[in-house]
Amino acid sequence: MDGPRVPVLLLPLGAIEPHGPHAPLGTDPLISRGMCERAAERLAADEDVHVLVLPEVPYGVTRFASGFAGGVHIGEETLHSLLVDIGASLIGQRLRRILLVNNHFEPAHLVTLRRAVETLNFAYDGRVALLDLVRRRHAQRLTEEFRSGECHAGRYETSLVLADRPELVDQALMRTLPHVPVSLTAARSASVEGGGGGMDGLAAAPEDGGFRAMGMPEAYCGKPAEATAEEGTETFSTLTDLLVEAIRELAGE
Repeated sequence: MDGPRVPVLLLPLGAIEPHGPHAPLGTDPLISRGMCERAAERLAADEDVHVLVLPEVPYGVTRFASGFAGGVHIGEETLHSLLVDIGASLIGQRLRRILLVNNHFEPAHLVTLRRAVETLNFAYDGRVALLDLVRRRHAQRLTEEFRSGECHAGRYETSLVLADRPELVDQALMRTLPHVPVSLTAARSASVEGGGGGMDGLAAAPEDGGFRAMGMPEAYCGKPAEATAEEGTETFSTLTDLLVEAIRELAGE
């Protein structure tokens, strides 16, 4: 694998969990795969980078969804071990550059992804990275709803699904859903990076019921009724820009 084009492997990630009464359980991995496929297509003829898209890992840490039908939670150690085993197998085949592409933003899930990256890089000499969309520098390039934190199955995520798999959205029901003004960033004042802002301040899961305890009785927040395929297409373009930039950065290491 030492040819002129540097191989970069993309691993789409997410969680299987409720996304309101209107959007699919697999919204998060669907968005991650959509990003990866678009980035691979954009770079298909690139002279420097050879992008390969791995089968997604659809399951993640999803305690927020407890009490709702359809959520499939796996523990932090299970997810960490799975990602480390996948990464170590690829690194052992001299495929050292692996980029995790995630669209599930529960804090414990994110912490686990970041820890898996550290393990692979320090214990296995990998060149592994996470495209961490909640970081301020990335979030500021995404939509207002994403930045506000009102983006679980709201306008932001629903628009992305409409752009990729519109048949999976109950659009008639979607248009009847009221605005749920719950920000997933608001329950914690200190951000991961320090000082708040954007999705960095994503809340820790309430112990008494996750989404319901946050004020999301139908497992969504934001304004899904305003979602459009056009917005989703535009957002996918921005997400693909971010991913291509991360791919090129990783390839240059």
